[in-house]
Amino acid sequence: MKHIVFAIPGDISAPTGGYIYDRHIIDGLRALGWQVDLLGLGEGFPFPSAQTLREAHAALSALPHGLPIVIDGLALGVMPDVVAAIKKDRPVIALVHHPLAFESGLAVEQAAHLKDTEQRALRHVSHVIVTSPATARDLTAYFSVAKERVDAVVPGTDRAEFSSGSQSEIVSLLCVGSIIPRKGFDVLLPALYQLRDLPWQLIIAGDRSRHEQAPRQLDLDIERFGLADRVTVLGAVTASMLAELYARADVFVLASHFEGFGMAYAEALAHGLPVIGTTGGAIPDTVPSDAGLLVEPGNVDTLAIALKRMIASKDVREQFAYGARRVALTQPTWDDSAQRFADILLKSIGSR
Repeated sequence: MKHIVFAIPGDISAPTGGYIYDRHIIDGLRALGWQVDLLGLGEGFPFPSAQTLREAHAALSALPHGLPIVIDGLALGVMPDVVAAIKKDRPVIALVHHPLAFESGLAVEQAAHLKDTEQRALRHVSHVIVTSPATARDLTAYFSVAKERVDAVVPGTDRAEFSSGSQSEIVSLLCVGSIIPRKGFDVLLPALYQLRDLPWQLIIAGDRSRHEQAPRQLDLDIERFGLADRVTVLGAVTASMLAELYARADVFVLASHFEGFGMAYAEALAHGLPVIGTTGGAIPDTVPSDAGLLVEPGNVDTLAIALKRMIASKDVREQFAYGARRVALTQPTWDDSAQRFADILLKSIGSR
């Protein structure tokens, strides 16, 4: 009953929110006495080659009958026929970070295709685990998944020392997120351009390998807006360096168009940082109104207003930092999240 396979597309060591979540949950389950076997499903998801799909199908089918499988949604959502075949003799649990069709930058045809395949795949699973109540609502509203078949396990956070700030008159803005269209750099840069008369510096920490065009566009926008002396792009950083960046920041900002949870927002709150973000997806569930300013996704002018309010006033920053520290004390730990994940697994496996 406490033995599962965790099926993962791509590289589980990648520094993205989804993989960080997977790693913490797997480690937590093992600490709780579960045997968790990892199964790699190959590269290229959510647009894998036909060969990758065949190999994933073969690997999943070769697992012992009756052994429960948790499949990360990045892969599950594009292989409905595989899920239909393997679920006949074993429980299959979907782990959905956010609906694939809700990714920014997709062509209309791509989004429609992903919605169709993910909806069909979810029909065949024993249970669905999502990373936020907002994603649970989305699956019910747009993917015809019954409420009783979905449970949310929000990410945990590590308890951290609160940021001491930059100790400078130049406000230090920190943005953490992979350089992909969904993270809203196309909105953040023009918003900051409107505020070039204010004292600020921006540091962006995020993996530049997740998307072909977005990093080039970010570099072009920094040059186009004349912000090369005010914006630093670090790429992916180590956990220790990221902790240092949080410790020296005054404000966290991420203009995501959509988030299934938004782990970087939660980490910023754990460090007591005031947050500027958007209302896209689950972000309002993560960032309460007393901890940050949330604006409509994709709106340059309203983002600029929020940034100006935070940059121009130390009192405003301290007000929202107080709210962030309040939230930090109530956030679940990763141990809490792993325990809830384990409880849901036992319920879903036992009810099969």
